[in-house]
Amino acid sequence: MSGDPTRRRLDGVLHLAGREAGSPFQLALRGLDDGVEAEAWGPGAGVVLDRLAAIVGEDDDLDGFEPPAALRDAHRRHPGLRMGAQGRVWELAVVAVLGQKVTMTETGRALVALARRHGEPAPGPPGIWLLPGPDRLGTLPSYDLHPLGIERKRAETLGRLAREADRIERAAGRGTEALDRALTAIRGIGPWTSALVRDRALGDPDAVPVGDYHLPNTVAWGLAGESRADDARMLELLEPWAGHRARVLRLLRVAGLRAPAYGARSTPRDIRRL
Repeated sequence: MSGDPTRRRLDGVLHLAGREAGSPFQLALRGLDDGVEAEAWGPGAGVVLDRLAAIVGEDDDLDGFEPPAALRDAHRRHPGLRMGAQGRVWELAVVAVLGQKVTMTETGRALVALARRHGEPAPGPPGIWLLPGPDRLGTLPSYDLHPLGIERKRAETLGRLAREADRIERAAGRGTEALDRALTAIRGIGPWTSALVRDRALGDPDAVPVGDYHLPNTVAWGLAGESRADDARMLELLEPWAGHRARVLRLLRVAGLRAPAYGARSTPRDIRRL
């Protein structure tokens, strides 16, 4: 996500910041012709480097996957596209909650403000930030987050998420279904948020964010040439690729297929002034 201070691409190198077992790290990944070069900093560096194969999708299983006809060229042009499991469950859950019902611009602005007000610089090269951990975020009242562009509803969801952070991390260790159940048991977190976290944190190849404003139109346009669709139609079109639906969504993104835009654009709000 553009504006996410825990994830940046600098001079062709992807930097990720987070915590492993509560220990902060920064991971840098550089793509090479024959693989990936990785470097990490901080107390969590050793743990995250041990997970490198999962992070870059080395063990991603494409058995049985045949791309849709409209995406075969994109699949051929991106042979290294993999469903990597980043870990960073806490960070990705916070990002997903802050992305609920707002634009990407609003989400990025809130993330930067949250990291700089209540987080800390990540270990290693400057410019990458850690979001506040659950112990810190769970103590912040909603009125402390409003000046950062986070209204009461999302602030209270973040508080509930913080109180369940340990349970969420344990569930992630048991797989995608367990993580989905643990996340959606929290009031304010539904299928859309859960799917984003499972996709990025665990590399779930079948995670579909139901409830997205634009995604059904993108799927319908890319797979059927239809400019508008709802969630039911999107799921119907994706059904032939059950088990790999998130992989199809990723191919749609790299192919750059977008439905025609009609009507007025959504304008980002600045709730700090409300």
